[in-house]
Amino acid sequence: MTESHQPCDGASELEQKLAHLPDKPGVYLMKDASGRIIYVGKAVNLKNRVRSYFQASRNHSPKVRAMVARIADLEYIITASEIEALILECNLIKKHRPKYNISLKDDKSYPYIKVTVNEAYPRVYATRKVQKDGASYFGPYTSAGAVHETLALLRKLFPLRTCRRLDARRPCLQFHIKRCLAPCSGRVDEDQYQAMIKAVCLFLEGRSDDVVKELKRRMEEAAENLEFEQAAQLRDQLAAVEKVREKQNIVTGSGDQDVIGLARSAAGACVQVFFIRSGKMVGRDHFLLTGSEEEDDAAVLTAFMKQYYSQATFIPREILLPLALDEQDLLADWLTSIKGSRVDVVTPQRGTKKDLVTMAAGNAAAVLEEQAAKIQADADATAGAVLELGEHLDLESPPERIECFDISHIQGAETVASMVVFEGGRPKKDEYRRYKLRTVEGKPDDFKSMQEVVGRRYRDADQGPLPDLIIIDGGKGQLNAALEVIRSLGLHDIPVVGLAKEFEHIFREGESDPVILPRHSQALYLVQRIRDEAHRFAITYHRKLRAKRNMVSVLDHIPGIGAKRRKALWDHFGSLAKIKAAAVDELAAVPGMTRPAAEAVYHFFRRKPGE
Repeated sequence: MTESHQPCDGASELEQKLAHLPDKPGVYLMKDASGRIIYVGKAVNLKNRVRSYFQASRNHSPKVRAMVARIADLEYIITASEIEALILECNLIKKHRPKYNISLKDDKSYPYIKVTVNEAYPRVYATRKVQKDGASYFGPYTSAGAVHETLALLRKLFPLRTCRRLDARRPCLQFHIKRCLAPCSGRVDEDQYQAMIKAVCLFLEGRSDDVVKELKRRMEEAAENLEFEQAAQLRDQLAAVEKVREKQNIVTGSGDQDVIGLARSAAGACVQVFFIRSGKMVGRDHFLLTGSEEEDDAAVLTAFMKQYYSQATFIPREILLPLALDEQDLLADWLTSIKGSRVDVVTPQRGTKKDLVTMAAGNAAAVLEEQAAKIQADADATAGAVLELGEHLDLESPPERIECFDISHIQGAETVASMVVFEGGRPKKDEYRRYKLRTVEGKPDDFKSMQEVVGRRYRDADQGPLPDLIIIDGGKGQLNAALEVIRSLGLHDIPVVGLAKEFEHIFREGESDPVILPRHSQALYLVQRIRDEAHRFAITYHRKLRAKRNMVSVLDHIPGIGAKRRKALWDHFGSLAKIKAAAVDELAAVPGMTRPAAEAVYHFFRRKPGE
């Protein structure tokens, strides 16, 4: 394998590279002006493939034309064969995730089940990181829930250890309820435990028939050796596996297969994979692909095959496709090299196999329908809800930006206010604001509190975007109090409404009768979400201040610690626990503290009850 990656200083350098491309197999990497890789491809003949991008563009798709317009440099890596180029292409796409390649959506986040076969007493657990550490990985699974269900089933079938350490003096509860063989305390030998792990791996591969045979063999062997307790354990495992196996439907005569179905719609592209092991359906997964809008079905399926099987932990003997691919034989050879035995990639035309592919495609289409429904529901709950709310409130235009205010206190103590911002029906949390109110401390007055907070927000209104709608969490009284300040600041065009706390009735300026939103309308749900978010944000701040006040009240009992030293201690340490744990020298180092004051704090927290 040889590589060329001389930097290009301009169009002439790129042209020189194009002129000297070799007519050999390899991988090419397209880069933009900032040096970022935007596309990775492979070719049997690098010269012909790469030059084709820069020839007459009328035959190119809009996506290719957009990519070519951004190419400022290219690299190529010569390989010994097309299979080697395919392997390298898969690795580079996975590493760089180029903008113009079709990619499995969030393929890095899929969970796996890890069996630490490199340990004397292996553990079985979920992970999202596949490493070359000698362990066995099974997956990927598209749902974390599916992983946890599988793990729960495994722990019912097999007494696997869940602890990390193997130096316990006595076994835990899991041993006593027969959920663990207690290798941590030497209750099981390594060979016996490894035999169980072998059955676990077979089960995860979907080979339940092989698991049954293995368990029967070990049970009979234990009985012959008069190891009746172990034989009874194996008998119980065998019965549990048989029960699971009965629920699996036989769909083909025999063998291991992956059945792949493809569906496309305005919601995107989806591939559904049925996992058939020993002729039985053992599971299925779906995968969404991005960047596939302008690609044909064959290109989408080829991209999926490369990315999925480059990270799959098990490759079956046969893979069934919904359509023929140009690189089908090459993909079969590549998968064969990974598996170590022959893998057939076929496109069935009739019979049971064809029916399975059709079924997989139907399931993929159902997933896309669900995606489209979710997208529509999300649109209804955000942009649609904003439009609907504007209509109910008779606004001239939909309120794209909404600001909502809420007051929180307990009998006037630690009165705080929150302002939350929603844009396009979604929370914009980086623009949330919270206020510690000054004018009403110790004297609860929600009207004055609301006047203070809206005054502080809109007094310098030119420093930020103004809302299209202001919501005051409260009834007519608080609405009128807020309006008095908002209008006096010259903000006459912004609609302001009050939201009554009990029935979500909306009061408008100058109107005595409230607007009652339909009970199951998206507009009402949006208003409720905004109100609840404002309330949550205010309460969170209130609790923080109350916790700080409670800490200060403890320090009030220490001689020589006044308001300034309390604040200095809080600012320096941040919590009561840290002040309690501090040494005298640390306390004395706080600005404003003296040695006697530090000693007073230190001894206060260490005195015995009654002193």
